[in-house]
Parts: sequence; C-alpha cells; structure tokens
Amino acid sequence: MKIFIAHSSSFDFKKELYKPLRESDLNTKHEIILPQEEKETITKDIIKDVDILIAEVSYPSTGQGIELGWADIFNIPIVCIFKEGSKISQSLNHITNNMISYKDNKDMIAKLDKVLKR
Repeated sequence: MKIFIAHSSSFDFKKELYKPLRESDLNTKHEIILPQEEKETITKDIIKDVDILIAEVSYPSTGQGIELGWADIFNIPIVCIFKEGSKISQSLNHITNNMISYKDNKDMIAKLDKVLKR
C-alpha cells in the first residue's frame, strides 16, 4: 500500500514520527512517503497517487490542512492519528470519521498496523 504521512512541522517529527515509522514493520510492508524526505516538493501530485493518507494531527498546521483537503477532493481515504490528550480540530470530522488516539510510539505503530490490515 502506498501511504502519505501528513504532519505539522511544529514538533520533532523526525524523532517522534519518522523514526518509529521507518523502524517498524510497516516500513517493509508498505511504501511510506514522508514529505520532508522527498526531493519533490509538489505534494499535491504525490497525494493523487497514494492509497491512503495518514495525518498526525496532534499539532495544528495550515499546510497539513491543505494536504488533507487535496486528499479529500481526490477521494483518498484519510486516517487521523493524535497523541492522547491533544486538542484536535473539530473540522477534521468533516473529512474523516477515522480518528485514532495513541499513547506512545509503540501504540501508534500497533494501531496503524491494525488499520492498514482492514
């Protein structure tokens, strides 16, 4: 499965998101696209060709909101993940009902694995 990971830049995404994803079995089972690793900066074109968009929405982000809008317009399934206790935008309910909270990196990977097996 080809997966685009959307996220805010206002946290240590390389340590808290990219590293756990790259070190997990998900990385060998799926093609995971992490936008800050891509040389191509036109994410709109990348999003058109993915099977699913997973958005880490614990931190608000205008750029991520735009990416979520593109995925919605292209009818790409969207899954939002967030750390327990985060205050997330209620507008997300307009683009997906697939919201997953997680406790830590291990919990995040386990829950994503479960969703991607559906």
